[in-house]
Amino acid sequence: MAHIAIIGAGVGGLPCAYEMREELGNEHTITVINNRDHFQFTPSNPWVAVGWRTAKDIAVPLKPILDKKGIELIVDTVTELDAENNMLKFTTTAPLQYDYLVIATGPRLAFEEVPGSGPDGGHTSSICTSEHALTAYKQFQDLLDNPGPIVIGAMPFASCFGPAYEFAFIVDAELRKRKVRNKFPMTYVTSEPYIGHLGLGGVGDSKSMLESDLRAHDIKFITNAKTTKVEEGKLFAEELDTAGNVLKEHEIDFNFSMMLPAFKGVDAIANVEGLCNPRGFVLIDDHQRNPKYSNIYSAGVCVAIPPVEPTPVPTGAPKTGYMIETMATAIVKNIGHELKGEAPEKCGTWNAICLADMGDTGAAFVAIPQIPPRNVTWFKKGKWVHQAKIGFEKYFLRKMRKGKTDSVFEVFILKALGIEKLEK
Repeated sequence: MAHIAIIGAGVGGLPCAYEMREELGNEHTITVINNRDHFQFTPSNPWVAVGWRTAKDIAVPLKPILDKKGIELIVDTVTELDAENNMLKFTTTAPLQYDYLVIATGPRLAFEEVPGSGPDGGHTSSICTSEHALTAYKQFQDLLDNPGPIVIGAMPFASCFGPAYEFAFIVDAELRKRKVRNKFPMTYVTSEPYIGHLGLGGVGDSKSMLESDLRAHDIKFITNAKTTKVEEGKLFAEELDTAGNVLKEHEIDFNFSMMLPAFKGVDAIANVEGLCNPRGFVLIDDHQRNPKYSNIYSAGVCVAIPPVEPTPVPTGAPKTGYMIETMATAIVKNIGHELKGEAPEKCGTWNAICLADMGDTGAAFVAIPQIPPRNVTWFKKGKWVHQAKIGFEKYFLRKMRKGKTDSVFEVFILKALGIEKLEK
């Protein structure tokens, strides 16, 4: 009997645990480790930050569902991974021995890389967790009583730009609903070399379409922006040229700011020699397995993926939900192969699919593969994307609450996009 430990119960970790139990049956022990007692549907956090959702709306308690599936749960923080001895250590829980380890932690939010940023003692808010989104909502409510400039965007080494665009348009939509948009000048400040880069080198007409939308919504923008520090009510950024030289220095006043931070790997994982790259992201082969520690697999935002291209301000490549889902499925299948004495053979996909809400409309894109040149490049917008994302949120949360393991991203999003099948 093998013991499979999964660190993280997010979009990658929780479906991985469900699928692992279904694939392996009850013969093997599965333990999920998470620093919260619930699952958070991260894509809905922009809605939480303006009051369109509550944190409870997008949460799934873990213990009742995992108990039904015979999956053990540890609610604690991993403080050390002893990869040589197959052991995890925690803040309060006794050490755990494993045979196979799946790392699906998501990122560490590296606010410290820009002095004065972040919601914990800094001057910018975040939508990366539900807790941060709730803090942002309180600040947004204060903003309504104290109108003034708004700054939204992404700092150097950010690797998921979609939520920043979403939040800018969602805030715009909420202010227009209240008929007070004229009181809130907005500026979008991003480390991307151009609007619509998205960490992907652009997808189809994303540059022209998103630039047009920002202008149509009276949102000014600064690209190639290296945010250097944040003070109370003021963001400092260097705008670079294509060669990386400082073109212009900006001091941008704000009454409310949401800036996505740099991502790094979580400390307990990053500290293991040979497991991660210099930014702390887990190194994997084609089968999601670490080259040095063959019984360690990884999926999701915490895996090492090279940027699609060099940019004047460092940017990372995003890992979208569909991609993460295929990574988790590959891990499940490959551990199953190993338990049968067979070699891993299943691969995840590097295809990017995304539904981005824009308040009362939305944008969808498909990039196959994620890194150019691509076989498929597709970018569309319309009110149907807004409705599709609402529908997907309900669909995904329903599946997680029922402990279902079918391919939720593939089944729902491909149907929404009118695509029958996507080549892995």
